[in-house]
Amino acid sequence: MKKAKSPCIDICDFSAPNGWCVGCGRTREECSNWKKMKPYALNILRKELPKRMSQIKARADNYN
Repeated sequence: MKKAKSPCIDICDFSAPNGWCVGCGRTREECSNWKKMKPYALNILRKELPKRMSQIKARADNYN
């Protein structure tokens, strides 16, 4: 089975709400477990990431 490509964009800054990375939206734990995650868990997380990134962007926009 082909491994899922990481959403990492090399901006590893976990200062967003809930400890999410401002680059990809994952937590430190999710980043470190990415290669070990089951396909079902990866699919759930992939669906969640755009929502997280929207929240991160909205929060950043409120500060500017």
